[in-house]
Amino acid sequence: MTTSSVTWTEETVQVAGCQINLIKGGSGDPLLVLHDEMGHPGWLRWHEALARNHTLHIPWHPGFGPSGELDWVMNLHDLAIWYLGALDDLGLEGVDVMGFSLGGWLAAEMAVMNPQQFRRLALVGAAGVRPPEGEIFDIFQVVAKAFITRSLLNPESVPEFQAICPDEPTPEQLENWETSLEGACRLSWRPYMHYPALPQVLPRLKRLPTLVISGDQDPIVPPSAAQLYHQSIPNSRLEIIENCGHRPEVEQTERFVQVVGEWFGG
Repeated sequence: MTTSSVTWTEETVQVAGCQINLIKGGSGDPLLVLHDEMGHPGWLRWHEALARNHTLHIPWHPGFGPSGELDWVMNLHDLAIWYLGALDDLGLEGVDVMGFSLGGWLAAEMAVMNPQQFRRLALVGAAGVRPPEGEIFDIFQVVAKAFITRSLLNPESVPEFQAICPDEPTPEQLENWETSLEGACRLSWRPYMHYPALPQVLPRLKRLPTLVISGDQDPIVPPSAAQLYHQSIPNSRLEIIENCGHRPEVEQTERFVQVVGEWFGG
């Protein structure tokens, strides 16, 4: 995969009553990227590729990494409400959105509340629904490095493994992992990593073009959860990426960029 260098910036912004860290880069129509329970992993090859045709907006969620906290946000429903206000402040009405794992659950909650807020939606390894088969891995029983390693089908074959999970993480990276796991625990502990009623309200997305992506051997959120999302969202598209665990964006980058690039146009 060939990409040209894309300039990106990182800044602190005040939106909807909270100071957050926002990464932004690329050119073209805006694409909102909602990170997973481990936070933003850094600017990777898939960011670079998609940023050729889209302006990526990647906020650190409140309570994660360098972003400030909101003491009233106690679950994903609360965070989704906050985000809709934040998008108003950022001028991101009618935006494309892509969420990963916990961020996929967040994107689904936001879209159910206000489908007209978004143009297209992509859910990648999304938590938020109880898998009909298998269980969502308990991320709070292992340390961050072990969880990231476990999430990949074959870490040794992932070119960017050392970028997302280095042998010797920096103090900043360790702190970001720690605060992100704390934030994820606060938002998703009970019931664990899902909202029981979500499948019942997902049909609200019947007019919102929705792409559901899962690795065929995802050890964190079983592929059956993606199947349930697909079955619950009329007219959605399901893409199962082969030879892949929980992070198709780094495990099968070329295929992931192709699928997502075509979905969002560009």
